[in-house]
Parts: sequence; structure tokens; C-alpha cells
Amino acid sequence: QVQLVESGGGLVQAGGSLRLSCVASGRTFSSYAMGWFRQAPGKEREFVAAINWSGTMTYYVDSVKGRFTIFRDNAKNTVYLQMNILKPEDTAIYYCAAYRGPSPLTTRGPEYDYWGQGTQVTVSS
Repeated sequence: QVQLVESGGGLVQAGGSLRLSCVASGRTFSSYAMGWFRQAPGKEREFVAAINWSGTMTYYVDSVKGRFTIFRDNAKNTVYLQMNILKPEDTAIYYCAAYRGPSPLTTRGPEYDYWGQGTQVTVSS
């Protein structure tokens, strides 16, 4: 069992930055790939970024490439999402998730095993 707790959300003006953190319980964090997803009001959950267990592979949705960076610190059981040049369309609840499967990482939400409770990010124009 892995429990995930996100933090770092808040209200920021367009063009600003936020860093989200996701802390995992347990001693198996480094065996999981991690992902960030988001869900805006009235919209379906959307994949944002993923990172493999060692941090050597990452993948991003096109809309955040060049602005967001996912990275992890396995010694701290933590995965981060650095978000720069934020736009109003980035407003959503952001969730982290843990995946352990045959692929080094995945963009598919149903393939993730554990989810956090989410943290709200609001970008004002």
C-alpha cells in the first residue's frame, strides 16, 4: 500500500510559478513510476507528466512542454512538478499517482495503482 499526499497548490497570477510536491509513504517509492494528472471543472482528468522510477525518463503532454518539469528525490520519497509560465488554462486540481507495471512509465490513468487526494492550482489572468 502506498499513500500519496500532494501539496504546493495555490493561487498565482498568469506568468507565475508554483512547485507541487507529492510525498509517498512506505519504503517502495523508488520502485514506482510517478505521474501528475489534472482535472479542471467540467472536464475529464488529463495526463500532465510522468517520470520513471530512477528519474532518467520523463514525458509531458504537449501543452506543458517547456513550462513544466517533473523530477523526483527517491531519498525523500517525493516527486515534484515545477510549473513555470503558468496560464489560466492550467487551473485545475492536480493529482499525483504511482504506477508499477511492465512499462517504464505510462500516460494512461487507469494503469496507475495509487492516487493522492489532489491539490488546487488556480491561475488568474
